[in-house]
Amino acid sequence: MARLQHLWRISAQIVLLAGIWLLADWAVRSWSLPLPANVTGMLALLALLLLGWVRVEWFSAGAGWLLAEMLLFFVPAVVAVVNYGRLLLDEGWRIALVLLLSTALVMAATSLVVDRLYRLELWLARRSRRHV
Repeated sequence: MARLQHLWRISAQIVLLAGIWLLADWAVRSWSLPLPANVTGMLALLALLLLGWVRVEWFSAGAGWLLAEMLLFFVPAVVAVVNYGRLLLDEGWRIALVLLLSTALVMAATSLVVDRLYRLELWLARRSRRHV
């Protein structure tokens, strides 16, 4: 009986998460929002959590199950790689080069931003100590 209740809870929470996504998808289409529905839904859920209108417990088991089964959601990507194997053999080095360069650029930009923000925080802290 406890197992059945647990499965019911997970199913209900997944349906709630899917409902939030459907509402976000509707909002994106209706209002021509510049964000995809999944990002809009996550931002809406974050806002609801921060406002206290929903509780984390309402989604934790369903979200945990989705994260645990995440590999299942990558199966279509693996099938695409298998279907386009010839493309990867012919152009794979270019794809890999783009992936490596873009990853390096994102990491470099992130490190620069973090470094600049850290220096700004140090400067603001020194400045506030001088004025006190």
